[in-house]
Amino acid sequence: MFSCLFARRHIGVFRFLFLLLTWLGAALCAAPVTFVFTSDVHYGINRGNFRGAVNVTAQDVNRALVATINRLPTEVLPQDQGLRAGQVIGPIDFVVVTGDISNRQERYPLPIQSATVSWQQFEEGFIRRLSLKNHTGQFAPLLLVPGNHDVSNAIGSPSKLLPTTDATTMAEIYNRMMLPEKPRTKGNFRYPDDRVLFARDFGGAHCIFLTMWPDRATRTWIAEDLRALPVTTPVLLFCHDQPDIEAKHLTNPNGRHDINPKDKFENVVPDIIAGGTTVDAPTIIEQRALATFLKSHPNIVGYFHGNANWNEFYTWTGPDDAIALNVFRADSPLKGKESGKHENRLSFQVVTYDVTTQSLTSRECLWNAEGRSATDATPAGWGATWTGSLAPRKK
Repeated sequence: MFSCLFARRHIGVFRFLFLLLTWLGAALCAAPVTFVFTSDVHYGINRGNFRGAVNVTAQDVNRALVATINRLPTEVLPQDQGLRAGQVIGPIDFVVVTGDISNRQERYPLPIQSATVSWQQFEEGFIRRLSLKNHTGQFAPLLLVPGNHDVSNAIGSPSKLLPTTDATTMAEIYNRMMLPEKPRTKGNFRYPDDRVLFARDFGGAHCIFLTMWPDRATRTWIAEDLRALPVTTPVLLFCHDQPDIEAKHLTNPNGRHDINPKDKFENVVPDIIAGGTTVDAPTIIEQRALATFLKSHPNIVGYFHGNANWNEFYTWTGPDDAIALNVFRADSPLKGKESGKHENRLSFQVVTYDVTTQSLTSRECLWNAEGRSATDATPAGWGATWTGSLAPRKK
């Protein structure tokens, strides 16, 4: 009886608390979201030059990168007409790295360390050093997807590897992102069965993180995932490969469909290439299938990738000019097309979006703009800016 009386007297309080928490949750969901996007950190190789030194390890370069990322909350956004222009950045909601965490463990021309060693360095120099907090005061999640180097280390490569396979990086990414009941190890990890494929919601947007590229099986998963989602909810995709996928990343169409030095297919994407028998073949058929899928899901409004590395905001129109997808390409701290030769061009992207205004701004953060004279305390610079809509695509 006492319990019943207590419940009756306090039901109003509980209802008030429930409504308050619901309101706070809605307020947090509606707040603008800011995240950091980078790619291709390539532990295991060196930069030719960095801050006055030569042949600098990925460990040292990425430590400097992380130091700049950690200072972002006190940095001021540029006056560029984008979202929150001129304001202090403040909390960061998440950080994403779209693959090639470990470089391919090749024997020649110089031996490159194993995926096991590269992952240990990434864990020490990147994961443990990140100190960003989100809007709730918790550590901002680090979200990872694998790249072709990570996959090749696990399954083998047309080039000679030492060891022949090492699935450490793939297993670690899988365990951290998928949280399996039985954690994978480099001994029991199986590709492509163990695919990194998950979704997280941030500030009213639905973010999907996937292995390599939206292949046939992945598109099926995404379609099912989006089935109950309102078409007005913006969806962002994060993966390693650009929409116009390279033929060599697809699966070998020849013979036993295996990985071999003659055919040179990497088999890091399960779909067998349909448009030819060599790594120089066009991927029009695969691209057309992706474009058709995207047209049926107009709320997929952003695509973030690495692989071919320089800062770029562009529109992918597909092989038939039948779609207009906003795409964001990230630089690499080790293998950037431009920043590889000009260290003052090293960059990552700081992205802010607001679902209430249906807008997104991505800014190129030049984290080593001072080049040789830069230190870990040097303020970040700003480069190109892109602002666009999160509303469902009309094309």
